[in-house]
Amino acid sequence: MTHLGLVTVVVRDYDEAIAFYRDIVGFELLEDTRIDEGKRWVVVAPPGARETAVLLARAVTGGQEARIGDQTGGRVGWFLNTDAFEHDYERMRAAGVVFEEAPRQEPYGTVAVFQDLYGNRWDLIQLRRPSGVGR
Repeated sequence: MTHLGLVTVVVRDYDEAIAFYRDIVGFELLEDTRIDEGKRWVVVAPPGARETAVLLARAVTGGQEARIGDQTGGRVGWFLNTDAFEHDYERMRAAGVVFEEAPRQEPYGTVAVFQDLYGNRWDLIQLRRPSGVGR
């Protein structure tokens, strides 16, 4: 079966991006391989993630640099699922993550929008189980 393996986040600097996603958001650094003098293959993911991870790609052109922090035109572009919303929300806030709002309840679950170190918008989300699931 196929699956989505990586999604790219364009970053200004590899090391500052690694520090944010690893030390502030709580992701694991899965790979950091030097490709050449200026390019690295840097992959981070939430602990225990089995399929999808984030490739941190350093901008190298003016067009790429212009998109740092606004890769999705101001929309939420990434969705970080959790099964412990309150715990992760408080841990991330304490570590310095900027949340744009207080957690809110939606028909699909509990959610709060946060920004990465460049201003890209993410959802921290705990999906609601359909009634009868897991009982």
